[in-house]
Amino acid sequence: MKQRNRTDTLSRRSRLGLWIATVLTGVTGLVNLLSAVTPSVPRRSALLGLFLPFSVQAGGHLFAALSGFVLITLAVNLARRKRMAWYITVILLGLSIISHLIKGLDFEESTLAIALLAHLFLIRRLYTAQSDPPSSAQGIRILIVAALFTLAYGTAGFYILDGYFNVNGTPVNFSFKDSILQTLAIFFTADNAGLEPKGQFALFFANSIYAVGAITLTYALLMVLRPVLLRGDPATLIDRDRARDIIDQHGRSSLARLALLPDKSYYFSPSGQSVVAYVAKGRAAIALGDPIGPLYDRWETLKGFQYFCDRNDWFPTFYEAMPDQLPLYKSFGYRWVQIGEEAIVDLHTFNLKGKANQDFRTAINRFTKAGHRFQVYEPPIDNTLIDRLKPVSDEWLQLKQGSEKQFSIGWFDQDYLQQCHIAVLYNSNGKIIAFANLLSKYQRHEVTIDLMRHCHDAEKGTMDFLFASLLQHFQQAGYDSFNFSLSPLAGVGESPSAHRVEKGLHYFFEHLNQFYNFKGLHQFKEKFRPQWEPRYLVYPNVTTLPDIAVGLVRADSGDRLLDYLKPGT
Repeated sequence: MKQRNRTDTLSRRSRLGLWIATVLTGVTGLVNLLSAVTPSVPRRSALLGLFLPFSVQAGGHLFAALSGFVLITLAVNLARRKRMAWYITVILLGLSIISHLIKGLDFEESTLAIALLAHLFLIRRLYTAQSDPPSSAQGIRILIVAALFTLAYGTAGFYILDGYFNVNGTPVNFSFKDSILQTLAIFFTADNAGLEPKGQFALFFANSIYAVGAITLTYALLMVLRPVLLRGDPATLIDRDRARDIIDQHGRSSLARLALLPDKSYYFSPSGQSVVAYVAKGRAAIALGDPIGPLYDRWETLKGFQYFCDRNDWFPTFYEAMPDQLPLYKSFGYRWVQIGEEAIVDLHTFNLKGKANQDFRTAINRFTKAGHRFQVYEPPIDNTLIDRLKPVSDEWLQLKQGSEKQFSIGWFDQDYLQQCHIAVLYNSNGKIIAFANLLSKYQRHEVTIDLMRHCHDAEKGTMDFLFASLLQHFQQAGYDSFNFSLSPLAGVGESPSAHRVEKGLHYFFEHLNQFYNFKGLHQFKEKFRPQWEPRYLVYPNVTTLPDIAVGLVRADSGDRLLDYLKPGT
């Protein structure tokens, strides 16, 4: 208990140290901004003039302004313990100290920078997180900060520099409103609204607004475009091949196959025998399923992944975790919430006899008599077939007014589909009206449904016929079970002992069904009388759930915003 309390105290001290560094960095940025637009003390400036020309002193003012902008943008990253932010801040503070001295012997501003520099050195070991991958959201935030900073720079300067300017030949003391309007006039009027600087410093300041605006906004635009310029495969080919070897040997669910899709990155355990397939979005590192590898290596894998996420300032999260792994997650202090159930049909006992299956028998007889034909193709799938499936897929997406999902399901991709079983339903004219692709389960003789799509004019009962035929096909092929995959929110929050989060998800299931048709999907799968197995979202604590929710939405959508930013899109 004493050890735990000591750890908690150190944690509080660390958080306090990070908070102080963050606040002081933001304050130092604002001080730099104000210092840049404030004329130096005349006596100090005269003393410096004996050694340094005005152009050098003016350069110190300009650097103070630009460093202020960068320090403000770095403050948030320091709060998130980013190592690179620490390095850049330390360098900027060192240069700021020099710039404050050469622009006017401003010891006061230098003292603040020295104090912050000393504090950052004292807590340097806290900064272990790597930089975030490029993101459009990050770039847009910096673009907004750049525009506001430029406006603030000009406004503060005009407001402080009373008597340094004429407007249309008349001396003027700018009010706060006038300062804002005059700053905007610098950029949007041909004659700067009649502005006439008086003296060297006033002329320098008026010109420096252009420099500050150009530099900060150019930097921000580069940050916006950076995701497009640097976009690439999350994992190297070597990592992907290494993950494939582990998954082939130890994968035990259909998610293992989806772990090899190109949106995934990989963490390998210290022993190299296990792998976690994850997608990093924002502050959430969301693993698809449980770690894959030998069971005796599972504890070390979780410990290593947790440390890996901590170094990157990520929240380790496991999506669709199996119930038998919950005790292990609990030993690490994780929490979990049920997110749905997988519908699994036992093919040893499945049959279409009885009154409950009358609809399936009717559909099979009706479609067979009408000349419809069902066929299952085994991998590798010919490209000609995939080309014929593409119009059906596109029509289905248009019908659903949606787009391809990622992360926990596959998407219409030639390389991916070539390695799957594909069930196809033809009408009497040989036209494809529906299809589905299936994943073989590692270490178990089970198949799992992934994509299931049909034409917009498909007759009622089409999918009943397709799936009843699928079950019969794989039953005759000797498979043990058929997995209908996750039924989102099914069975969640129904028991009196359910967590608050699960009860909230149950409310979502009951009241937003009109938008997402969760119930319809669940009821369709229920017709096959499957066994329902719960699946869980495992997370560190409740406060991380908002970031994790946003991360899941981004992972599911594949960050399609980046596609819209591509040149020519």
